[in-house]
Amino acid sequence: MGAREACGVVGAHSTKGVDVVPKLLKGLEALQHRGQESWGIAVSGRPVYKKMGLAFNWYNYAQELSAYKGPAGIGHVRYSTKGRSNLDNAQPVQIGTEFSIAHNGTIVNAEQLARAVSATYKGKCGTDTKAAGYRLLQILRQENDWFYAFERLGKELIGAYSFVILNRRGEVFAIRDPRGYRPLCLGYHQKSHTYVAASESCALTAIDAEFVRDIEPGEMVRLGGPKRGLESFRFAPRTESAYCSFEYTYFAHPSSRVNGVSVYEARKKVGKILAKKHGMRGNVVIPVPDSARPAALGYSVQSGIPMDEGLMKDRYRRKGSMRSFIEPKQSGREEVVKRIIPIREAIEGKEVIVVDDSVVRGTSSRIIVDSLKKAGAKRVGMVVTFPPIAYPCYMGVDFPSRDELIAHQVAKGDTSIATVGRKVGKAIGVEEFHYNDIEGLSQAIGLPQSSLCFACINGDYSKLGMTPNFKTKKAMKG
Repeated sequence: MGAREACGVVGAHSTKGVDVVPKLLKGLEALQHRGQESWGIAVSGRPVYKKMGLAFNWYNYAQELSAYKGPAGIGHVRYSTKGRSNLDNAQPVQIGTEFSIAHNGTIVNAEQLARAVSATYKGKCGTDTKAAGYRLLQILRQENDWFYAFERLGKELIGAYSFVILNRRGEVFAIRDPRGYRPLCLGYHQKSHTYVAASESCALTAIDAEFVRDIEPGEMVRLGGPKRGLESFRFAPRTESAYCSFEYTYFAHPSSRVNGVSVYEARKKVGKILAKKHGMRGNVVIPVPDSARPAALGYSVQSGIPMDEGLMKDRYRRKGSMRSFIEPKQSGREEVVKRIIPIREAIEGKEVIVVDDSVVRGTSSRIIVDSLKKAGAKRVGMVVTFPPIAYPCYMGVDFPSRDELIAHQVAKGDTSIATVGRKVGKAIGVEEFHYNDIEGLSQAIGLPQSSLCFACINGDYSKLGMTPNFKTKKAMKG
């Protein structure tokens, strides 16, 4: 089975008949932080339009895109957690002549779905998005009703998913899994009478749409149906949520509100909590750009130690503005990190406290610590807003194998957070190192621990409904 997605999706429908393609493109630009590999849009009556690279490059294809107009459409930016980075795996995906679909998440039992439709759609289900899409098409032809068809499909799906779907009638559906692993929200653009569904509220802000609400876990929303407005349908009973905790410290845009929580305020509060728990020697607080900035500010405010921009992304180079974590290859991640330039005047002769959002493989951290010391840092300590990542994620984030996770590598049987932190600190070359813990993270987010997913931290996959079969990195990417 091919690619599994942790991406950004957007869907829009104008009841006034206004062309939504400009809004889709602006929305994808705003969601660029969720996917850097490829982008695409779908509108009724045209083949799906997909390109490799960054969504803001759509200006280079303005002439081609001028043929894409319509009052309804969907879009996608891709970051793969499995499978090759190529145009065939880009989204949206066309499913027969019935609909196109875009997906953020991971369908764990995709191979089972593919087998269920193999007799009819042999060779067409190479990704989990395609497997789910063709199974939905199979059921839809039996039910002839979108809501009831997805109610049946929802009982078969295991994993995390936020879907946007455009059918041939020009209706847009937005669907969120029963646990709510991945975010999805609704907005409304008053002037064009356009309803919008998007992975994050920052996409709504980008098109001047008002935030309406989060789409609830287990909810399917139709934009532009027979009632020419918004219809809601619950396809799964209410159950305990499992919002991704990593969204709040890294993945989501700081300007977004996710599940009612301001991402910026949550990150800032994380920094304050870390300063209370892990006060360190130092005379300057330095964030690792960009997602750790609010946490570094919080650490600085709480500790009284001034914050300075000691590390800057070189935005004038090709990969200067990109995010290292969602690069598909290790070489690409290293290239992005090496474009983070130390500011010697802010570092030289100082005891530096580095604030980072997470340490996954440790490679980026080693490069950053080395650059700080070469710039003359007298001492380097580090605090990390996310706890040790010791288990793979099967809900749409790229932690696909234990053997690449530094927290697992160094633990050697002793998984206490203090021991792991000390060993990781030694491995990346800092004099002092501290992780946040689950309690501190939950407190900063402001949601109860029971409503969040911490599987990548504690290995508890009970909410997923199955016990994953851990694979090596090579096997996952094959």
